[in-house]
Amino acid sequence: MNDKQRLAEIRELLNGYSYEYHVLDNPTVSDAVYDGLISELKKLETTYPELITPDSPTQRVGNVPLAGFTKVAHSARMISLNDVFSREEVEAWIERTAKLLAGQRPSFFCDIKMDGLACALVYEDGVLARAITRGDGTVGEDVTQNIRTIKNVPLRLRKHKFSQGRTEVRGEVVMYKKDFEALNARRISQGEPEFMNPRNLAAGTIRQLDPRLVAERTLHFRAYDLQRSDSSEVPTHMAAYEALTELGITRNQEAKVFEYIDEVMQFVSSWDEKRNDLPFNTDGLVVKINDRSLYDKLGIVGKNPRGAVAYKYPAEQATTVVKDVVISIGRTGAATPVAVFDPVVVAGTTVQHASLHNADEIARKDIRLGDTVVIYKAGDIIPQVESVITELRPKGAHRLNYEEMLHEQYPELEFERSDGEVVYRVKGLTGPIILKRALRHYASRGALDIDTLGEKNVDALVDAGLVSDIADIYDLKIDQLLEIDRFAKISADNLLKAIEDTKQPELAKFLFGLGIRHVGIQTATDLAQKFKRLDTIGTASYQQLKDVEGVGEIVAESILVWFADEDNQAMLAKFRKFSVWPKDSVSTGNKLAGKKFAVTGTLSSMSRDAAADKIRQLGGVFQSSVGKDTDYLVIGEKVGASKVVKAKQFGVEVISENSLIELIS
Repeated sequence: MNDKQRLAEIRELLNGYSYEYHVLDNPTVSDAVYDGLISELKKLETTYPELITPDSPTQRVGNVPLAGFTKVAHSARMISLNDVFSREEVEAWIERTAKLLAGQRPSFFCDIKMDGLACALVYEDGVLARAITRGDGTVGEDVTQNIRTIKNVPLRLRKHKFSQGRTEVRGEVVMYKKDFEALNARRISQGEPEFMNPRNLAAGTIRQLDPRLVAERTLHFRAYDLQRSDSSEVPTHMAAYEALTELGITRNQEAKVFEYIDEVMQFVSSWDEKRNDLPFNTDGLVVKINDRSLYDKLGIVGKNPRGAVAYKYPAEQATTVVKDVVISIGRTGAATPVAVFDPVVVAGTTVQHASLHNADEIARKDIRLGDTVVIYKAGDIIPQVESVITELRPKGAHRLNYEEMLHEQYPELEFERSDGEVVYRVKGLTGPIILKRALRHYASRGALDIDTLGEKNVDALVDAGLVSDIADIYDLKIDQLLEIDRFAKISADNLLKAIEDTKQPELAKFLFGLGIRHVGIQTATDLAQKFKRLDTIGTASYQQLKDVEGVGEIVAESILVWFADEDNQAMLAKFRKFSVWPKDSVSTGNKLAGKKFAVTGTLSSMSRDAAADKIRQLGGVFQSSVGKDTDYLVIGEKVGASKVVKAKQFGVEVISENSLIELIS
């Protein structure tokens, strides 16, 4: 691969990561991975400036904001900062700025970097007029009604010269650690699953459409900037902070101004030790040129100001024990090993699985079942296995044989590993074949029931290269379909309408449609009734999953591994992008809890699938055949004799269709 090809691939990859982080608030890679790739991209673009494009991550912060709120343009871009990780990088930054400032010696403004949702509050003559999320930095979402519910946000500023005219306050919406812990304690006592971390909860809460729900959760706004139309009114960053206090707006009191780099690094070091005592989560500090005229003079490179950097602390570590290694088959047929371990808190969140990447990585780190391993979060986001503490290895722990594991977990499949590759893939199953199977399953009657997306249409879409995963069907355009011989205007319209009608599916059907190994429609229904939301299922612990009736060790591990897979997370992010997400499951009661039903013959008032759905919604179990544990056999028209004979043998109660209707009504 030459440099130009690598540049294009890195750019495409980073744009996807940027969308997940800035718009979805659902990052799938660590900051460290992103930082390394963005650094390499900048170097390549310096070498090939003619290849810089407007959609390069070096030219913008994120992508389009989420739908659901009114989009509003920012008066000035909400920019991000370049990250640094050592004294050497801070010194290099200072040297670069010194050359541009031609002998002018600046002081440095330092503050703690908050881990929350960036937001801009606009005050007109001292009254809160509008609150806008960061969005893509240029356009955000109007969340004024939700921000108004935050108690420490003043609806009117205290009397000050800046309470006249337009004043814009920028800051972070955060949830304090104590409030987060109290909320989770209440949820545990009520039998509800815990939230994973304060930042994602704060971001998700601000995006709720009902302000009453926002008001129920304790959020805080902490400002980090103040802007006026006349920039000379705010000469320094510290002056902005002092004005924020006078206006009655919460800001960090720990901010300082220093003259020398030694003082800056001492500040960095001191907060590395004390940051866990802060009320909110943080992963570093912000260092800026204090004088705003010099700061503005330095300008912006791409989307990052030259006059500021974000100092990031090393990732937090923890130890845990590997319980199992489960292999996930991705959409291309690649077999990826995932370690399942005892839940452990790392960088403020509970993690219980981590990708081991491939067989060579397992061998290189010599990871064995029962091993105590060091877990870290690169960039405080994605869990990774750093190393094995061999001194704690249990006696008799054997090296893992990857090919044996593949055969044990997937006895029905054959795998091969091409020369020069580290990845095992399913033999005879190419990516298109796997994708076609996944699409057919997603569109099947038991799942999303897209009747116009049958086998031939699925083949046509995949063969034409219009879809790379099942989420892509929601991005199909009519002109794309009309280029395929199989489609005319009417058939193309019918397909697009049928797909559009499934954008808010029932949770159980959507979950089943995802094709998670070992998760049939009954298990999907049980999970939906237990957890209510797809996000909650995706973050549930191994034990929480096992507590669901019908979910054992194998099924629980399969669910964990599916949601740990990066391809699957990228696909879920794409569903969100296309405004496709299952409705929260609403309990219809447990009238039929534990009761098992089978049907023979044709039902006149409803289809068999409809009857099965209703039984499951009421807590019952629908069986395809009669067994010793069956409670009821429902008799329809044109009855087959075999099920009736079995029902008599097993003492199963035989009821009519009308009796079923009475039970489910």
